[in-house]
Amino acid sequence: MTNLVPLRRHFHSIYGAEPRLFSAPGRVNLVGDHTDYNDGFVLPIAIERRTLVAAAQRADRSVHVQSTRFPTKRQFELDRPGPRRQNGWLDYVEGMAQSLQARGVELTGADLLIDSDVPTGAGLSSSAALEMAVGLALCSLAGDEKLSRVELAVAGQTAEHDYVGTMCGIMDQLIAALGQSDHALMIDCRTLEATPVPFARPGAVVLVCDTKVKRELASSEYNRRRAECQEGVRALQEVLPHVRALRDVSLPELEAHAARLSETVRKRCFHVVTENERTLAAARALSEDDLAELGRLMVASHRSLQVDYEVSCPELDLCVEIATAEPGVYGARMTGGGFGGCTVNLVAEEAVASLSEALSREVERRFGTRPDIFTTRASSGVKEHL
Repeated sequence: MTNLVPLRRHFHSIYGAEPRLFSAPGRVNLVGDHTDYNDGFVLPIAIERRTLVAAAQRADRSVHVQSTRFPTKRQFELDRPGPRRQNGWLDYVEGMAQSLQARGVELTGADLLIDSDVPTGAGLSSSAALEMAVGLALCSLAGDEKLSRVELAVAGQTAEHDYVGTMCGIMDQLIAALGQSDHALMIDCRTLEATPVPFARPGAVVLVCDTKVKRELASSEYNRRRAECQEGVRALQEVLPHVRALRDVSLPELEAHAARLSETVRKRCFHVVTENERTLAAARALSEDDLAELGRLMVASHRSLQVDYEVSCPELDLCVEIATAEPGVYGARMTGGGFGGCTVNLVAEEAVASLSEALSREVERRFGTRPDIFTTRASSGVKEHL
């Protein structure tokens, strides 16, 4: 995580005040992608890379924001919402502030300085980390702690829907809000219930490989996939009236009524229905310390995302092929929305060096870029650093 002392000094040099410090984690998902907005199941962990927000209260109703990555200071007025969907990082900050106010949180003006070592556009949920860290900072400065962590996550999802224009599910915000050290979270995205699953196995390591492929198509194609799932629900509801979302469809039901769906919609539904089954099985495997089974489910998840949901890319597919051919690798898959970003690998500790070398060598040979590779443990959710 980024060092807190330089950030505190940087804040003081800009605003002339002593800040409070807040942070929230990025995430990787072990199994369960594109199920959250279908009321399904996910199994993510919070990672050790985090977004930090240094914050101090202002006497007026303005929010002044600066990022260590961008030199320009930005600001907005709490009482006069600015234009939405400006295609910049300020959308997440102002969106979060307005979403909190819509929930009755009486915010004050604030000075904010943002820093992060969660890479953007890598499928590690840098946006949710920013939303949760900013949200907790604004609530805490206002002395308003009435929102639960789950309500804070829902406020972040609303901000992303309304101000950013990505119709995301709730997984990213929930794991950023609720993450626990040395645990994965088994999340039911309908009830928002999150069950910790111990995930601190001696000799087993989570290795993340950032392909550096930026996900230019991610937002538009993400929204398209969501619309295709909704099309499938509408068609299936004509014969299965109990269905509210794809979470309610069993595989036998889907197969029995597949003729009602276009080929594309059928494939999207098939991924979601089988991914929910894989996620539930993965949580059981992890709770039983069956890393081989968890790894098998990770690989099966990637194949489904590649073939049926069509959100992978050649770089991600290559990384999974390399990993699954290496001794000591339990499983590998893409993580996040897709079209670029990262793979997550479950690896025996003694295999980390050889896998890292193989990934670096082959990705650079095939695509001319050198991936960013790092290991992580399951980390904690949003918090203030006291």
